[in-house]
Amino acid sequence: MKQIIVIGCGRFGTSVAKTLSKLGHDVCVVDSDVETIKELSDYVTHAVQMDAVDEAAYKTIGLRNFDVAVVTIGSNIQANIMATLIAKEAGVPMVISKAQNEMHGKILKKIGADKIVFPERDMGMRLAYSLATPNILDVIEFSDDYSIVESYAKDEWDNKSLKELKISSTYGLTVIAIKREDKINISPEPDFVINKGDLLVVLGHIKNLKNI
Repeated sequence: MKQIIVIGCGRFGTSVAKTLSKLGHDVCVVDSDVETIKELSDYVTHAVQMDAVDEAAYKTIGLRNFDVAVVTIGSNIQANIMATLIAKEAGVPMVISKAQNEMHGKILKKIGADKIVFPERDMGMRLAYSLATPNILDVIEFSDDYSIVESYAKDEWDNKSLKELKISSTYGLTVIAIKREDKINISPEPDFVINKGDLLVVLGHIKNLKNI
């Protein structure tokens, strides 16, 4: 169980805080809005109403004792950057910050954010993939060039083994898991036979992923 502080409780921050709490972690939320804090107090371990850039206030709640700080302030870029910097200087081992755009992300990286997330960009990418390629259910950007996708097996793959399909050499992709009904096969063997309706979790270069 980790001690996690979520700074900024808009829709994204609230979702992060509630989900982490459901997963069994100790979650402290920080926001300047009294009503937001009252609402979240029933879902998390601690809810604190304070200015997100008040360094002295963070000392009173023991910021340096948290394992992870998630900075989700979205409306005020300056406050987002300051809160990230305060968390890093306090010695929080892992600081994750939400960025509005690429330039904002570069600044966060410069000041030491360990992980930067782009919720709007990532959701837009997933929506675009789902519209352009209906057989792809979800996309996770692994790096600038590589992604992991969930995709239904092509019709012509039915009743053929991975060895026969030569997915790696033919498509330049790696099948890392296959979901069939309620069962998941992690790292399937070459002799595994694909059935129609199987859901494949595939890693590959963005250009090669278009082929499936």
